[in-house]
Amino acid sequence: MARAPKDSDEKIRERNVRLIIKAGIEIFSRKGFDGTRIAEIAEASGLPKANVYYYFSSKEEIYTAIIAHLLAGWDDALKYISADREPAEAFNLYIRAKLDYTRRNIAETRLFASEIIQGARFLKKKDRQHMRDITDKHVAVIEGWIAAGKMLPVNPRHLFIMLWASTQFYAEFEPVAADGLRKPRLKAEDYDMAAKTIAETVLRGVLPAT
Repeated sequence: MARAPKDSDEKIRERNVRLIIKAGIEIFSRKGFDGTRIAEIAEASGLPKANVYYYFSSKEEIYTAIIAHLLAGWDDALKYISADREPAEAFNLYIRAKLDYTRRNIAETRLFASEIIQGARFLKKKDRQHMRDITDKHVAVIEGWIAAGKMLPVNPRHLFIMLWASTQFYAEFEPVAADGLRKPRLKAEDYDMAAKTIAETVLRGVLPAT
């Protein structure tokens, strides 16, 4: 029972940080980094400005936290590319998880794309190194499948880049994707069909004939 106040404080902290991150995504995605003020994030989060500064020392810290949150979401999808799975199952699960994350976090995904296009000035060295390291880890899984004869020889790094591009396009360039599908906007079923089409196309190209 003595730990209850601490647990309660931690829950409050998690809730407030979540509110600030959500508000930051919404404001930054509309106004960009330079056009956003802490006061706007505070108002959108429903918290006093002083509370925002209690958790984050600057808007840059909020911005980089948003990027870290997105990278964590991508990491979670990559868990499906594991040596204990068969390639077909792994790629099906990964592609679907990646598309589902972008659909549920469109503003965050577009914010990251904008950050990269503008030179990645707030993408920390540690985040870039993390992206390299986790890519290396999963490249090794694919190389293992190839060595075991479970996949045809393919460049794993280019394969990942292709998968990143195809799974992120639907969120980052939704108006173009919607026009291509002759729809006013994309719905969940369009992302489901995208996952099915991407996975089937990739697997036909990388799996040995049976």
